[in-house]
Amino acid sequence: MRVGIYARVSTLRQAQQQTIEQQLERLHEHVRVHAWELKPEHIFRDDGYSGSTLNRPGLDQLRDRIKAG
Repeated sequence: MRVGIYARVSTLRQAQQQTIEQQLERLHEHVRVHAWELKPEHIFRDDGYSGSTLNRPGLDQLRDRIKAG
């Protein structure tokens, strides 16, 4: 199965503490355990974007990829 992953942190403090890297490590491990296919271009992230809006660059790219098939 081909998959994409998305990670986000909402504050500069979280970004500095590398919590997004921890999220990505856990997501990569989940993908590995299930033997799914994850290409580097299918990893999406938003550093320092609030969850109160759906307009985020990484999330927008993910949506665009999904629409494109």
